[in-house]
Parts: sequence; structure tokens; C-alpha cells
Amino acid sequence: MSDVEHLDVLVVGAGISGVAAGHYLQDRCPWASYAIFESRPSMGGTWDLFRYPGIRSDSDMFTLGYSFRPWDGDKDIADGSSILRYIQDTASAEGVDAHVRYAHRVLRAEWSTAEARWYVTVRRTDTGETVELTCSFYFSCAGYYNYEHGYQPDFAGIGQYSGTFVHPQHWPRDLDVAGKRVVVIGSGATAVTLVPALAERAGHVTMLQRSPTYVITLPSRDPIAAALRRRLPPRVAGTVVRWLKALSAQGFYQLSRRRPQLVRRLLRRSLVRRLPAGYDVATHFTPHYDPWDQRICVVPDGDLFAAIRRGAASVVTDHIAAFTADGIRLRSGAEISADVIVSATGIELQFLGGVDVLVDGAPVDISDRLIYKGMMLEGVPNLAFALGYTNASWTLKCELSAAYVCRLLNHMRATSRRQCAPVNRDPSIVRRPALDLSSGYVQRALDRIPKQGSAFPWRVHQSYLRDTWDMRRGGVHDGALVFSEPHVAPTASTSVGDR
Repeated sequence: MSDVEHLDVLVVGAGISGVAAGHYLQDRCPWASYAIFESRPSMGGTWDLFRYPGIRSDSDMFTLGYSFRPWDGDKDIADGSSILRYIQDTASAEGVDAHVRYAHRVLRAEWSTAEARWYVTVRRTDTGETVELTCSFYFSCAGYYNYEHGYQPDFAGIGQYSGTFVHPQHWPRDLDVAGKRVVVIGSGATAVTLVPALAERAGHVTMLQRSPTYVITLPSRDPIAAALRRRLPPRVAGTVVRWLKALSAQGFYQLSRRRPQLVRRLLRRSLVRRLPAGYDVATHFTPHYDPWDQRICVVPDGDLFAAIRRGAASVVTDHIAAFTADGIRLRSGAEISADVIVSATGIELQFLGGVDVLVDGAPVDISDRLIYKGMMLEGVPNLAFALGYTNASWTLKCELSAAYVCRLLNHMRATSRRQCAPVNRDPSIVRRPALDLSSGYVQRALDRIPKQGSAFPWRVHQSYLRDTWDMRRGGVHDGALVFSEPHVAPTASTSVGDR
């Protein structure tokens, strides 16, 4: 096996979190050899995959952007192509792009305790060739959904429909909606983004939803952030604005959980001001659940409501009975004619990019494992993953995780330990779903994703402030993370070199 390549760290995924991982490895573990394996032919992850009209961030760019290279665009809510360019420019400026190997899809990763390394099987998506290599640490930055396809309900009669049917995850480059009747099925972030963008050219766009989603209007340009950026040096302004945005988002989340009726009233009041007089807000924009039971959708500059006011878009709240040759028949008996139907019905969750994970020959049932600090799996050595917040920017947590991985690597190097794995020794820990959301895409995947515990470090806080303290200031010797050498009984970690 001497001709098999070995890496200190294998990073999987060249999206926004994979580039962050590359930066932190170079900056804090310059001794480590690493490569980033990307299954697609290009960089960018989500922002390279999705090409539907109007695609944009659903978090402000000061927190979705990197702390080490603050966003310098003129919009807080940016379009997809600008975000993709930002990721690519960052990778180039940091030299991370030189470590990316495209068309490398990881199929299998098997940990060997005896050798303290991962044996990784990769398929070249461009040539079909199988590649074998080993690594000391496996860092998955592959996101949390299936890149191959989104969620598609089994609509009755769909085979009868004679128009164009598309899913946003596979948007046709040549699709022209000019003057056409378009129906967008869904009420989440993708639908809320698509409707105003399509309404610019389509004859009419109907957003067809089974139930409403909470939406909030935010300015695409924040005047406070703009003022701070004018008056402070770029790096200082980036840090100040980032924390301002992170804390305000966390504050709104906490207010929503503690005073849901107040937040309901505030959101409704904003909607009434922006929609036509007499609009049925109760039916079309008042969910049956509390704010932040599901993600709240951002409507920058109220563009969705502007499309509704000028008659270019409308909302229908009903259930689909069946597709017809000309469109959709609803359970109420009404019919909607459509030349184009867009199924914005959500993503399909997929943990660790769908890779088969084994430890000493035994398959790992991911759904049966606890999550440690939102970034490692109970009982799985030398493996971490980047998983962002559901109530704030993805990048905030991913950067914390990447920095913590580097702390672990440096600690193991300083103490001559080659293995680390989270171990739960507390029998009182209660297992709960890892993602505390009632969204359909989460509920459909509960039997396939890991669990969180009822107490630290197994609980997923969804709090940037708390995680910043725990992961930057706390030591790695927390009693749950165990360091060891092959053939030696594991012992609890010590404090040597862990800061």
C-alpha cells in the first residue's frame, strides 16, 4: 500500500464551508497536508448548483460571508452569482483553490483503529475511475442535502400535464417564461424568491401553497451597516457588522420563541402595510405554527408584495387534487391553468453527502449516533462535519467548526495522540431530533439523521454566542472527547496543548 496517497486531512466539498476549512487548515495547521474533494466540476456548492431566476441569500452577507475576508458587496442580501464569485475569489486569494480536486466523489470511508487512519474510496465522475487513498482526519463539508435531486411529491395525474414541469434544483438554462402562465408550487424560501423574479417577465405567476410560511421584509441594503463601513477600517467594520447582525438575528429568534404572539402581530402588521387593502392575510400569510418552528423567509425590499400589488403575481392556498393536461385541479374544485409549473417543494436531506461510513469494518448507523458540539459523531474517530445554523447564517457555525477541528489536530500533534472520538458516558442523556424544526424536509428525514442530546456537549444550541464561548474558549478536555493511540485503551484527554 506504499503507493497509496495519504493526507493529514481530507476535506469533502468545495462550497462555502469547504473553502472556510481550507483557510483554517492553512492558517492554523500549516504542517498538515490536505486536499478538498469536490464531486462536481466546479466550486461553489449550493451557489454553483442552483441557477433558478432570482436566487439569492436568505441570510445577510455579513454573516454568510467569511470573518477572515469580510463581504464588501453593496447589498446585504446578495444574488447567487455574486455569492458564487465571492467564494471563488476568496478561494483564489487564500490559495485554497490549488487544493481542490474536482470530479472526485467520495463513496466510502472506513476507519481503521489499528492504523489510526481512514481508508477512502473515491469515484472520478469525469472518467469513472476508482481512486483509493488514506487520511488521518476526515472533514465533511458536503452540506446537508442531496445534490442529485430535490424532494418531489408524487402528484396525481402528473403524466397528463402537457406543459413544462421543472424543479428549481435542475433549472433549464433555455426556459423562457415571457408572457406565460406560471405556477410555483410551494411557500418556502425558494418559492418566495422565484415568484417576484419570474413575475418580471411572465404573463402571470401564481404561488400555490398548501399552507403559508412566515415572511419578513428586510432592506437589501442596511443603512446602519453601510454607515459603519464608511467610518471604520474594512476589517474592523467587518467584525463589528458581523457581530451586530449575528446578535440581532439571535435576539429576534429568542423573542420569537419566548413571545410568539407578539412576533406574530408584528409580522402581520408589516404584511398589512405592504399588501393591497383588504388582502386576505389570515389565509395566505398566517401559518398555523409559531414563528421559527420553521425558518422565516426573507423578502428583500418587499419584492414579493410589490409583484402582488401590481397584479403580476397572486397567492392561492389550497391542496392539489390532480394535474390536468392544462394545469392543476385543486381540492376545492378550482383549476389553475399553467404553461409552466415549478415544483419548489423542497430539498432532500442527506447527511455526510451520502457516504458509507464504517469503523473497523462495522457500518455506522448515523441515525443512531449523537452529535457532539454540532460537528462530530458519537463513537466515530477523527471525523467532523460542517453543519450551519437553522436560525442564522450557515457560515457562522461552519467557521467555528473549522477552527475547532484545527484545535483538535494541533492538540493531537502536541500530545502524540492519533485518535479522538466523542464518547457518551452519561446514561441520563435523552436523545432528541438534531434539527428542531417542523419543516417538511426535516420531518421527512428524521429517521436518517443523527440525534442531539439533552445536555452539553451533545445538545445543538443553535446559538452563535454560546457556541463561540464553548468552541473558542473552552478546552477540548470536556470528559466526552477521548484521545488515544492504536492498541492502547482510550483515556480522557488532558489539557496539554489544547489551547
